[in-house]
Amino acid sequence: SRFRSMPRKGHLARAKRVVAYLRKMSDACIRIRTHEPDYSSIPVVTYDWATSVYGEVEELIPSDAPEPKGRPVTLTHYVDANLYHDCLTGRSVTGILHFINATPIDWFSKRQSTVETATYGSEFVAARTCVEQIIDLRNTLRYLGVPIRGKSWMFGDNESVVNSSAQPHAKLHKRHTALSFHRVREAIAAGIVGFFHIPGDSNPADLLSKHWGYQQVWQLLQPLLFWQGDTADIDADDGPGVSDDNG
Repeated sequence: SRFRSMPRKGHLARAKRVVAYLRKMSDACIRIRTHEPDYSSIPVVTYDWATSVYGEVEELIPSDAPEPKGRPVTLTHYVDANLYHDCLTGRSVTGILHFINATPIDWFSKRQSTVETATYGSEFVAARTCVEQIIDLRNTLRYLGVPIRGKSWMFGDNESVVNSSAQPHAKLHKRHTALSFHRVREAIAAGIVGFFHIPGDSNPADLLSKHWGYQQVWQLLQPLLFWQGDTADIDADDGPGVSDDNG
């Protein structure tokens, strides 16, 4: 959008690619799945954060929120960053995908406001943005009277950032990422989120942070967007990438 007032060579070709993608995916839709994901197989290591610099911090729950009713929901979030995505400014791009139960409900793809010189820094900036959006989403659901089951599950594919965030004894090696470092760690210490590592090829946030070819991301894209026919005919326990006769 920042090039609309004075487009340059190549922008028309990029715009045509966008239109071609929309035409190719004209039958795509977001599949609504209300069942909660099962994370019982994920090992969760519990640390004592009370002796850390954050103390016995707790999540701030709005006192004027209505009493939650109905079935509780599980919140899942995928985050990723692409270093030096913008060749003009040197800025990275943050990609975030939010789920309520098994349904994608919000996504975010935007240039970061600072120039990071290493993947570690850009991934931490992305993690901080994701945490802030998680807190906002949790408060929104509480004001709507929706019960939330435990902490939010946040997944990223940078193991160094995940370990630095989730372990109280981790040290900060990059001073300019201090604010992002402490923001993410405090949310984990408060029990708002849990941060876990997943392989890069299993992270759907890659769709929002990098330029990919159609064939490269089809396996990630299909369970999120591509469901032909009536979704009511699809079994509730179908896993990602599994379609019925109409898919």
